[in-house]
Amino acid sequence: MGAATNLKNFKQSRRRHSRRSTPMSEINVTPFVDVMLVLLIIFMVAAPMLTVGVDVELPKSAANALESENEEPLTITITKEGKIVLQTSTIPREELVTRLQGVAAERSSNRIFLRADGTIPYEIVMQIMGALNAGGFQDIGLVTDIGGPALNDVSNE
Repeated sequence: MGAATNLKNFKQSRRRHSRRSTPMSEINVTPFVDVMLVLLIIFMVAAPMLTVGVDVELPKSAANALESENEEPLTITITKEGKIVLQTSTIPREELVTRLQGVAAERSSNRIFLRADGTIPYEIVMQIMGALNAGGFQDIGLVTDIGGPALNDVSNE
């Protein structure tokens, strides 16, 4: 009788042990959802800070947006005071082309986006574009706000 009791105890302990070692057939997605929500919040907070931080009142245009590139676009901004800003740093007009040539040597794309406040004279924008062209930069995109009038929308008064 003692051997039967030992065999019974052995089978019960083996059953308990085998239940513990069986793999779970369900995936717990709660940690995955938690991580995704944290990343979403981080990107929502960080996204507005990724744009160039110079405040200009861009003119409106009916033009379509340019296709995006793999690297951050090289942006020149002309403020309403007439200051030149390369990305986020203000530079003198005389140093614009030399600084751009130094930066462009490290980049794969030669495209430059020119942002100008809508209240500054057209002559200043053309002077900057002429200097860029003379410096060897021909791929210049003018940045405007969307939603402006198209040519067929302009009424003669």
